[in-house]
Amino acid sequence: MPAKLCLYFQVHQPFRLKKYTIFSAERDQYYFDDEKNRQIIQSIAADCYLPANKLLLELIKKYKGRFKVAYSITGTAVEQFQKYAPEVLASFRALALTGCVEFLSETYYHSLSALYSKTEFIEQVEKHREMLLEQFDYEPKTFRNTELIYDNEIARMAEALGYEVILAEGVEHILGWRSPNYVYQPAGAGKIKLLLRNCKLSDDLAFRYNNRLWPDYPLTPAKYLRWIEQLGDAAVNIFVDYETFGEHIKRAENIFEFLHGFIKEAAQSEKIEFITPVEAARFKPAGEIDIPAATSWADTQKDLSAWLGNNMQKDAAQNLYALEKEIKKTKNKILLNDWKRLTSADHLYYISTKYLGDGEVHGYFSPYKSPYDAFINYMNVLENVRKRLKLLANAAGREDKRVVVKKTKKGVKKMVAKKKTKKAAKKPAKKKAKKRK
Repeated sequence: MPAKLCLYFQVHQPFRLKKYTIFSAERDQYYFDDEKNRQIIQSIAADCYLPANKLLLELIKKYKGRFKVAYSITGTAVEQFQKYAPEVLASFRALALTGCVEFLSETYYHSLSALYSKTEFIEQVEKHREMLLEQFDYEPKTFRNTELIYDNEIARMAEALGYEVILAEGVEHILGWRSPNYVYQPAGAGKIKLLLRNCKLSDDLAFRYNNRLWPDYPLTPAKYLRWIEQLGDAAVNIFVDYETFGEHIKRAENIFEFLHGFIKEAAQSEKIEFITPVEAARFKPAGEIDIPAATSWADTQKDLSAWLGNNMQKDAAQNLYALEKEIKKTKNKILLNDWKRLTSADHLYYISTKYLGDGEVHGYFSPYKSPYDAFINYMNVLENVRKRLKLLANAAGREDKRVVVKKTKKGVKKMVAKKKTKKAAKKPAKKKAKKRK
């Protein structure tokens, strides 16, 4: 039996914040750095999204169903494609039309809402599902939570929302003797299937491809294919950031040549069969996996420490989600949209104080000089959100004061005070006239 190979690429870009001080609040209630976001989106579009999409579209057409791929594209990325690089969105739509691409569902804003607010989590998942239907005419059946954050409860929530498959990290200390190269069932779930990322093969590509100190350097298509073929009848899940191609690993390092050569050889191999995550749902689970504490695909710990590893991060997250109920009560669309953009996990990621290898990765993605700058900037923004919320609450209170109390024989009656109109003023005069008659 050929090995079942599932390639999945994450596509995400947050709305980065501009420098925001305590003095900014007096004159500025817009938090996002449009110019920086535009520059980043257009740069990555040229280096990664457009050439990679063009290449994969050519390979899909050439191999007529033998090559398939899956994407998870966040709502914040799609919004920025619409504003700054509409040609990228068009290229993803072209891929969608082939029928060989699966689009995965996740939280629209790439948030940690699954950990803090079930209500917000469901709202973001539904909004993302609506976006996929609108942009790509695609209704997802597979769920991939933010940064592959996963536990038993998240699996149950995804199943309750109707998903057939959920993705997670194949964490070695949890798997023990078991292999990530099988379909599993989440503990306590009913029918939903669990696919685990093959950490080694995924990181060989995403992190070790251009590491000259790696014993297996250089990574060639033939070598990579051989490692997969040797696994035999297995479900091999290679999940990486899409920006790996052309952005994290530059074109000059022949990353596109590698991608083309590997897919070409795999599509022609009798020992490889490409599948998408939803197609894995047809396989019988090899067993049940119990993951009570949340895991992720980030950093060496594979837990939540990339976003909640220090007190600054925890404080920022608690302050953020503490605003949810009051903000939603206002029904102010602008304030609500700002708050939801602030739920993107990236803002907490930038506040990480990790060092060595993990710290270097955090620093690579962060637009700040230090995690302390990131924390101060983020908290300044949240403070302004609180001020706006207070102003809206005061305005609502003034409206409430227009309600007056009138005593009647039947009791106390609340009425909304209104100015008498000309029509209302004439009514008593008409009644007196009738009495004189």
